[in-house]
Amino acid sequence: MDNQDNSIQIQELEKTNRILRKKLERSENERRQLEIDIETKEFLLKKVICELEDSQIDLQQRGQELENTLDSLHKMQAQIIQSEKMSALGQMVAGIAHEINNPVSFIYGNLSYISQYTHDLLRLVQLYHRYVPNPPAEIQTERKTIDLEFLEKDAIMVLHSMNIGTERIREIVLSLRNFSRLDETECKAVDIHEGIDNTLMILQHRLKATDKSPGVQIIREYGNLCHVECYAGQLNQVFMNILVNALDALEELNVKRTYQEIRDNPSRIMIRTSVVDLQWVKIAIADNGSGIPESIQKQIFNPFFTTKPVGKGTGMGMAISYQIITEKHRGKLEFFSTPGKGTEFVIQIPIQQEGWPVI
Repeated sequence: MDNQDNSIQIQELEKTNRILRKKLERSENERRQLEIDIETKEFLLKKVICELEDSQIDLQQRGQELENTLDSLHKMQAQIIQSEKMSALGQMVAGIAHEINNPVSFIYGNLSYISQYTHDLLRLVQLYHRYVPNPPAEIQTERKTIDLEFLEKDAIMVLHSMNIGTERIREIVLSLRNFSRLDETECKAVDIHEGIDNTLMILQHRLKATDKSPGVQIIREYGNLCHVECYAGQLNQVFMNILVNALDALEELNVKRTYQEIRDNPSRIMIRTSVVDLQWVKIAIADNGSGIPESIQKQIFNPFFTTKPVGKGTGMGMAISYQIITEKHRGKLEFFSTPGKGTEFVIQIPIQQEGWPVI
């Protein structure tokens, strides 16, 4: 009986063992399959992550390309707008200069004749006085009425003043014509100093003293420059932009100072030119204004950036100037500014542009 019971127990244990083995095999198979699934999912997940990283890099590259394209479009738009403005301004300036030049030339050409006629008439009057010391009463009365002695002296002075005035107008007209330089669209060898002086002539109204402020001192330290190959009209535009900004900075500072303070420490713009390494010409324009705050110095050459009130500036002047110097002339335009002391802009361009393709 005991043997039979033992046999039955053994059979049950063996059956239980077989069942457990099958369960163990099934669990092992499930574990292996689960490991395979996990590895597969890990592989797919890594693949997805790599693809996402590649997509992110591609998106960043495309975003940078779009940003560069947008920046180029902004610069191109700014250049087109400024070019159109300068072209229209140049045509208008040239037209005005031409229209003024005709009547002024007529007046200037006839002043020498008027001067000669006046001297002849005055000489005749003096001869009349000498040989007819006691003219009729009516002539003596008229002589006192018109104050003939004063008239004789003042007529000469008036003619002299008219001559100076017409000379001045002719100089201004010549400066306007030279500044616009519509006939010089190509790169030509020109006198840089003449371009600077013409620009200063046009800005003369902002340099003169007024009842509210003494005039701006212009200090020229011109080096011995030969003619420089450049696009004269565009380079004059750069001079104009820099000088106008310097005058704006000086005016902004002077608003905060009294007339006496300005006289004690006058507004000043210094212009220096020199030759560098026999191949470059350097033009430095410095003012003793309030300087450029450090927080905005990196933005000075950015298109559409301006610190001026609405309607007084477009933010295009310095951006276009930078483009004209660096791209059109293959040169350098940089500035050095100390807040409270002033700003200096430095232009460097090659003396000869030949062999340099222009973009």
